[in-house]
Amino acid sequence: MKGRRTPRPAPGSLWRDRRFVRFWCGQTVSQLGDRISELALPLLAVGALHASANQVAWLTALVWTPNLLGLFLGAWVDHRPGKRRLMLLADLFRAAVLLTLPIAYAFDTVTLGQVYAVALLTGAAAVVFNTAYSSYFAHLVPQTAYVDANSKLSASRSVSFIAGPAIGGGLVQALTAPVAVIADALSFVTSAILVGRTRVDEPANSSQASGPSLLRRAREGLAFVIHEPVMRAGLLCATTVNFFTFLASTGLVVLFADRVLQLSPGAIGLAFGVGATGGLLGAVTAPAITRRIGVGRSIVIGAVLYPAPIALIAAATGPTWARLGILGASEFLSAFGVMLLDVNLNSLQTSMVPDGLRSRVAGAYNTVNYGVRPLGALAGGGLATLVGLRATLVVAAVGGALCVLWLLPSPIPGTRVLGKSPDADAETTREEYRF
Repeated sequence: MKGRRTPRPAPGSLWRDRRFVRFWCGQTVSQLGDRISELALPLLAVGALHASANQVAWLTALVWTPNLLGLFLGAWVDHRPGKRRLMLLADLFRAAVLLTLPIAYAFDTVTLGQVYAVALLTGAAAVVFNTAYSSYFAHLVPQTAYVDANSKLSASRSVSFIAGPAIGGGLVQALTAPVAVIADALSFVTSAILVGRTRVDEPANSSQASGPSLLRRAREGLAFVIHEPVMRAGLLCATTVNFFTFLASTGLVVLFADRVLQLSPGAIGLAFGVGATGGLLGAVTAPAITRRIGVGRSIVIGAVLYPAPIALIAAATGPTWARLGILGASEFLSAFGVMLLDVNLNSLQTSMVPDGLRSRVAGAYNTVNYGVRPLGALAGGGLATLVGLRATLVVAAVGGALCVLWLLPSPIPGTRVLGKSPDADAETTREEYRF
């Protein structure tokens, strides 16, 4: 049947699966580069270009704004053959765009407008990569290995949060922020090379020359998310927590740590790196925790533990070591929570989406889930200007923790193990999930 996945048996260990290991290596390097840029770009805006709180918030918002087009980009990606090729091109595009910053800096022409453009363009390429990734990942490993694979990928992401900010802070301090961005560009080139060498057996796409319109395909992806109870509850929870945590986005936390806590770039990077060990612990232990308490309960705990510790940052005071320690502790607890949430929620949702809908469902889901992030960042900038940075952090913590209210009446808390993937082909899916 069209769009149906033929599963391959799970290897004894994913570390013996050469395709997965190759892909994992590429993503690990790419994530490390991302962490450097996430610190370097706000520090470039704050330090060299003297950006205000609102301007830093706009920088964060522009990175995520392209996700508002994810509904249509996902439908377009689902209609294209070769998801791997799209991922490769997205990586190379991001590398090229990032390299414009050190080039402009060398000629003393870098501006805040250019930094904004880089944020917007790399964000757009990320949307293409992520919507193609959903289908690619589903065929990279068997369903029985989803939690394990997501755990390993999340662990490498957590390692990047440990090493990346510390390396990034050191690079910015030693070489300046624009030069530090080169490391992220090179990481995307590495990812492109490894993704290009990692082939998967994707189902044939029989609807490239004809078939439903882009608008109709986009509506089908959105309808699946809205009508499927687990997808709907997961989206509402993720959207709520993302909006409120982005009130206190990385840019504003960096601004708070720099101007209120009066920490140096190296100290900020160190605190973020030490705190990120919580993410590594959460990613590594997620499979064991899930086996003990179930997928659903792990999601519920992670949904609360992710945003709540932001309030600790607002309470930071005292000598330098205390301020640094509180910032690190908050990052530790939050990182542990987000990994517990992400590993389990991503695995549960991947197991439920039919092959014929994967990219457009990812596009529809991310349009809302990621699209709300720039709104949260802009609201955070405005709120910080109105009531101050400390109060904004408290609002982010309380509002984010309330995301759990969407999960409690849904089937998610009662889900202990991943169910079977839907066994419907693309045509059946179109008839069942439409407005």
